[in-house]
Amino acid sequence: MQSDTAARMRSAGKAALAPGAAAVAATAMVAAPVPAHADTTAGKAAPAPQPLRVKFRRSNILFGRRVPVTGQLLTGQPGRKVLLQVNRGHGWDNVDRAITGARGRFRLSFRPHGLGSYRMRVRLVGPVAAGPAAATSGPPLARSAIHTRGRVTVYRSSFASWYGPGFIGGRTACGGTLSAGELGVANKTLPCGTKVRFYYHGRSVTARVVDRGPYVAGREWDLTPAVKARLGFPSTGEVWSTR
Repeated sequence: MQSDTAARMRSAGKAALAPGAAAVAATAMVAAPVPAHADTTAGKAAPAPQPLRVKFRRSNILFGRRVPVTGQLLTGQPGRKVLLQVNRGHGWDNVDRAITGARGRFRLSFRPHGLGSYRMRVRLVGPVAAGPAAATSGPPLARSAIHTRGRVTVYRSSFASWYGPGFIGGRTACGGTLSAGELGVANKTLPCGTKVRFYYHGRSVTARVVDRGPYVAGREWDLTPAVKARLGFPSTGEVWSTR
């Protein structure tokens, strides 16, 4: 009898506590902290693919020549406006525009107004609409498209020679000591320390004005042995320069 009475009392106690226990369990489930190793990036969208394919066809040109640029809008849309923009350190300027043709293809170009280096980019005007190419390439395309990769350096043609043997270790007109590894040039008028970029048959190097000369008619530069070696330059000849 005593054991039966105790059993009934335990059953009654469990029934009375059941609603509260269920509430505590539910609260614990809601408030449970997220494990530190949980992946919180699962809901983020994958990076949008580049909707423009662009080819900057020249990276080194002589002053006065045009820089051709070709490309394609990967959605394949005709009738869309694209802009060619350049930057010389003071913001992006529009230099040409085109309308995409068949399969989204376009051609652009510009004629630089001075020597030196220009950054280039192509920008699609307006949103990128879905098209046959976009449908098979994965995630949706971005709402705007800018392709920034191009750079062109503009030179002028000049005549140069080289010097060094007999001068290595000596003082230069700019106050330094000429070393065998000096990436320098001699010029009659440019301020000492002026940086000049040279280009010769596919090779380029930046050198500083470290000396005066050459004093031979028709020559504008005397290259140090290190510059001559970097360019693969002969004893005398035509070289492209940015000054």
